[in-house]
Amino acid sequence: MTASAGNDPGATVGAARPPLERLWESEATSTGEVRGRGMPADLVRRYDGELLVPLHPDRPTVLANFVSTLDGIVAYGTGDLAGGGLISGGHEPDRFVMGLLRSLADVVMIGAGTVRGSSAHRWTPGHVHPASARLFEAWRTSMGLAASPTTVIVTGSGDIPLGHAGINDGAIPVVIATTPRGADRLRGERLGDHVTVEAVGSGDGLTGEDILSVGAVGRARVVLTEGGPHLLGQLLTADILDELFLTLAPQLAGRAADGRLGLVEGLAFAPADARWERLESVRRSADHLFLRYARRGAPDPR
Repeated sequence: MTASAGNDPGATVGAARPPLERLWESEATSTGEVRGRGMPADLVRRYDGELLVPLHPDRPTVLANFVSTLDGIVAYGTGDLAGGGLISGGHEPDRFVMGLLRSLADVVMIGAGTVRGSSAHRWTPGHVHPASARLFEAWRTSMGLAASPTTVIVTGSGDIPLGHAGINDGAIPVVIATTPRGADRLRGERLGDHVTVEAVGSGDGLTGEDILSVGAVGRARVVLTEGGPHLLGQLLTADILDELFLTLAPQLAGRAADGRLGLVEGLAFAPADARWERLESVRRSADHLFLRYARRGAPDPR
């Protein structure tokens, strides 16, 4: 979910940042292709290690990045309450990790609710962590990636704020993934040449498979989703989420009938069908934990 300055007492712009502390990391090695080689030394130092992602040979590798309270809340509500900065407290290392993951991605995929949560955000590495923008750019260049990942916005209805800065920045390719009904709604709207509308599926909603077919635009190898929890639920239903990067923020939010959202919304697995994950690494910054999980049966990282 989108970060903001929040109330992190250590979020002074331009201040020196200590590296994340690597507490534990899996020793598993990958025999297949990985992305992330050539990570600039300053990024390696700050992350306390390399960030390598295994690639599938036949479909995009799908990553998710979220920040959650200790009791599992990822959004206090909609609109201005939807941003992850309220959850993380604007913790600067969380924004740094967001930038790292965006640097690895061909596509950053978000739902319509995430778009509505911020009017000025752009889903690029440098936007979320400007201090590292030059290093992020150098890393992407070394991996042969485009200057910016493509933003894919998933909306069944086609109802999105078309005046959003992240949609209207001509330097960022944008794909709106929607249903035929949603495409009809968008027909005739004035969209920039960098924006395309893809109608997939045949009903009123999109399946995980529909979403992945759009995420594979331009032969994408890595798709990163940052929200929302309903979109994550669709990917889990299709069992195509390979890795989850979860920042655990040290706050308790509580939950009542007030629109607060948990990490996964829109589905409820039976115990026999729940998705089990494999812990891959644990990092720490102050009281925040940075957890990495891989789907059991997914390619081993590193």
